[in-house]
Amino acid sequence: MAKRSATPVIARRRAKAVTLPRNVPHRFLRLLAASPKIARRRQRQRQRSLIAVPSSFRPPLGNSEKPRCAIQSRTPSPTHEAETPQKPKRPEPPHEESPDVAAAAAAGKYWAHRHSLFTLYDRGVRMDAEGWYSATPESIAAAQAARAAPAGLVVDAFAGVGGNSIQFAARGCYVIAVEIDPCKVQLARHNARIYGVEDMIEFVVGDFFRLAPSLKADLVFLSPPWGGPSYYQAPIYTLDMLKPKDGYTLFQAAQKIARDIIMFLPRNVDIVQVEELSWLCSPPLDFESEENYVQHRFKGITAYFGNAAR
Repeated sequence: MAKRSATPVIARRRAKAVTLPRNVPHRFLRLLAASPKIARRRQRQRQRSLIAVPSSFRPPLGNSEKPRCAIQSRTPSPTHEAETPQKPKRPEPPHEESPDVAAAAAAGKYWAHRHSLFTLYDRGVRMDAEGWYSATPESIAAAQAARAAPAGLVVDAFAGVGGNSIQFAARGCYVIAVEIDPCKVQLARHNARIYGVEDMIEFVVGDFFRLAPSLKADLVFLSPPWGGPSYYQAPIYTLDMLKPKDGYTLFQAAQKIARDIIMFLPRNVDIVQVEELSWLCSPPLDFESEENYVQHRFKGITAYFGNAAR
């Protein structure tokens, strides 16, 4: 049997001569002769318009499939070199508004009540954002200060922007205003200067619970933070909701300073719990509670203990 040659047979096509009809215009002959050139020119333009494939691109290959590229790559120019991948940027921390912006936002909500907080507000009273909703209205603060003996020594445990301290000083009392926030102390001192009682108030920057064992006075006024404007959402406000410590711990710290204590509490406070505070002393303290209104609006409850109760 004859063996087949291992040399591959290459099939070649021969160009067939095109027989042109007679009487064909000369222009048609020229166009027909130039058609291969036009086709090659279009092919080159099409190749140039293809997108360059980056050098890192590798098409998926099968086990027996050879790499084929359907798109012809070009060597990128220096100005179009692929950029090196950059590390993802860390998320920026949330924007914290400045104290002035926060105070302005709070002022917009409570602006209509500014004169109920400070009657001399138009003379330059200053408050921070918390002061707009935590300052005791001036009429209530004056009624609370009226329970103090003139020329007595009063400790304002949470002075804030100075609303209560100013009224005790206007009563003729010497006041020790304790506030842990130095910014609030500056505001309180400024407001006391406007009311003309700055020389009657000693401002102390510090933690009331640390200072209480070393303080002695005739009366202690307690208006601790209630937890923000959302305090009224609780059906019953209990003493353990007060900040920074519960009402029982707060009252016991005040007892080390004086027997006469005044507490300004939320309007929805559990009054039974408040009355129980009077039993922490032996003998029990006299107790009185008072509802406080401003323009027929229920603002809070003031509890009087000891000689401050009538």
